[in-house]
Amino acid sequence: MDRVLITAPAKINLYLDVTGKRSDGYHELVNIMQSISLSDTISIEKSNMEKISIKCNVEDVPKSRKNTAYRAAEVFLEKAGMIFQGLNISIHKEIPVQAGLGGGSADAAAVLCGLNQLFETNYSLEGLCQMGASIGADVPFCIVGGTQLCRGIGDVMSAAPPLEDCFIVIGKGNDGVSTEEAYAKLDAAGFAENPFPSSYNGTIGSLAAVGMNIFEKVSVPASAAEIKELLDSSGAGYSAMTGSGSAVFGLFTDKPTAELTSRAIRDKGYFSTVCFPASEGAYNYVM
Repeated sequence: MDRVLITAPAKINLYLDVTGKRSDGYHELVNIMQSISLSDTISIEKSNMEKISIKCNVEDVPKSRKNTAYRAAEVFLEKAGMIFQGLNISIHKEIPVQAGLGGGSADAAAVLCGLNQLFETNYSLEGLCQMGASIGADVPFCIVGGTQLCRGIGDVMSAAPPLEDCFIVIGKGNDGVSTEEAYAKLDAAGFAENPFPSSYNGTIGSLAAVGMNIFEKVSVPASAAEIKELLDSSGAGYSAMTGSGSAVFGLFTDKPTAELTSRAIRDKGYFSTVCFPASEGAYNYVM
């Protein structure tokens, strides 16, 4: 085998609370994450050039060690004792960057899973997640996928009730969000753990009752607020910012309404798409 192709699903945060900060600088989370059908596609090909080469259809995506896919390849090759193995990695991005949708983490997860297949190394799901945790807190989730309750820094996972079938409208404006600054605002505000949403049962109604994103209390870009208002007024059963922003999602049970709402967001000059819940992460999307 000389080449693999992997789908890298994005994620949304159905519920996100930050409950404290550890001595190592990482934050403690209570987080329900959901894979979605919006995804990047990663191609990995063996090379005799003894280097890692990154190509991407998005100009601003780094092609160096600043790229999580590059770092994932380095971590895997070192673990497997193949540090001189050359690779050509091509990333076709559909997930908006700097949106809170986990695009970088999804790409790293896809590279780890794809290399495991390419080199027939047979690392376990747990072993891949351990590699992923060294790259970023969301990478293990992006490997496993589905609907997971994530604690710790986001890497301690247990299965949560799957989100019911629905149509997810994603909207992202032109405002950027600095994750570092968003966490700094939370640090300044202090932490008070909210009651865990044990009544969440996978339905949109249960999310409407208990769902939240703590970052909305300290940092909401103007375009995110505008998109959220449009989602709510269009009949979304639940809407929230994902991650620290700036993307917002709304859950709909009616496809035509979801598509009309997405079009209305695009008419404002913003990114928008309609997708649906995905039951798996990159581990099960290697082709």
